[in-house]
Amino acid sequence: MFEIVFFRPEIPPNTGNAMRLAAVTGSRLHLIEPLGFEMDDARLRRAGMDYRDKASVTVYPDLETWRDRVRPERVYAFTVDGEHLHTDVGYRPGDALLFGPESVGLPEEVKRSDWLTDRLRLPMLPGVRSLNLSNSAAVAVYEAWRQMGFDGSR
Repeated sequence: MFEIVFFRPEIPPNTGNAMRLAAVTGSRLHLIEPLGFEMDDARLRRAGMDYRDKASVTVYPDLETWRDRVRPERVYAFTVDGEHLHTDVGYRPGDALLFGPESVGLPEEVKRSDWLTDRLRLPMLPGVRSLNLSNSAAVAVYEAWRQMGFDGSR
């Protein structure tokens, strides 16, 4: 369905929640190192619970390796300073949805990469920094899936 990409995630429960998200939507989760935790972290296991064996999760040493192996046609970077809303896009199966680390978001060099299709943002009220990483991913994936008519769901 979709490629969920966490660039240098720091908080285990967010990644565990993203494992659940990947499992229930038929998406794949890609983690770009360095990770702020070990993959056997108890907090990661608790958040992912029994979904780890149902989720497709792959770890890559860097973005270049991920791009070389996955070869996504379109990559959308989610950032608070995105140029368009996440609902302005016509998503397609296989689109990659890229999210940055919880504490700082995507670095400028990634946000300015020429291989990005677009930079998107989720609407928020003024005066707040950002939405939780796993919540942001869920909002984005479900909007993309909604546009596909929730294909494959029950």
